[in-house]
Amino acid sequence: MSDRRTGSNAVAALERNPELLAGRVGFIGLPGPDLPAGLDVDSGPPLVITEHAGLAGALEAAGHCRVSFGYGLPDQSRQSLDTVVLFVPKARQAVAMQLALAGALLAEDGRLVLVGEKREGIAGGARQLQALAENARKADSARHCQVWVARPEPGSRGFDPEEWLQWHDVDVAGVRIRVAGMPGIFSDGRLDEGTERLLESLADQPVSGPVLDFACGAGVIGSWLQERYPGLGPVDGVDVQAQAVMCARKTYECNGAGGEIFAADGVPAHLGRYGTIVTNPPFHSGVRTDTTMTERFLRDARRHLKPGGELRLVANRFLPYQPLLEQSVGNCRVLFEDRRFTIYQARVPS
Repeated sequence: MSDRRTGSNAVAALERNPELLAGRVGFIGLPGPDLPAGLDVDSGPPLVITEHAGLAGALEAAGHCRVSFGYGLPDQSRQSLDTVVLFVPKARQAVAMQLALAGALLAEDGRLVLVGEKREGIAGGARQLQALAENARKADSARHCQVWVARPEPGSRGFDPEEWLQWHDVDVAGVRIRVAGMPGIFSDGRLDEGTERLLESLADQPVSGPVLDFACGAGVIGSWLQERYPGLGPVDGVDVQAQAVMCARKTYECNGAGGEIFAADGVPAHLGRYGTIVTNPPFHSGVRTDTTMTERFLRDARRHLKPGGELRLVANRFLPYQPLLEQSVGNCRVLFEDRRFTIYQARVPS
């Protein structure tokens, strides 16, 4: 069986067990836009819950399933499924939240299937499943993956994503803001070092508005900028992940920050031009280094910058962004560099 899609080892391991895909089925964390083979289509289109805006759009365009972006579930989805398949998330702390979500979707005596690769944490996920359901058992092991099955006790079957929100403070260059966090979001519960270096750079060398924060995460940069520079104006944000979008909106609300937060895989085409784009972009897909989204964004960034506009980016030193910044945006220089991080400033010609 060949690898047909990103994350297909886990999908292929699931497809070896078609009996697990009977009845009304839902998927949490499906790793690609293709549904697993062997679905019982007579029971209606499956429900796919994804935190990735691009994947949600691709699934909706294909039209073969019901799609929920993020975890705010419609009432009719609760306790409605015979089987929920949970692909182990890359963030271990998100497993408990997604197991609770799966339980809220299952009908009485429903079946929960947990599948994932060994290197992406299936062993830890299986331990959490066993703690939740004593009847959990390993159903298969193939392609460096495991498939686990359980029938959880009904319990309360309730799920509210806001109950998983947590808050922490960020204090940089004398500016303190309150930041929302949620399982699975980047750098949940703390300020990552790369963003801290970027904020220090923004304190030393201010930027001009309007501002867009690409890959905005929990909304730290936009909220901090507006607290530091009250006359700057609103800062818009874009992120591909549902939890990040939810947390960024909560962070903005808590700090009285202005600007719109968009869920998108890249910069939405309808957005205009900005004086500055700031970003601490992602470079992982699961456990693999993957700069595809950032490279696509950099190639498109110039059309969203005004003449003379600036793109300021922080990245791990080993990531080769400077040539692409020179080619795609304009003259690029290094504002800061240490053993771990580099801050680039690229400017569009006036």
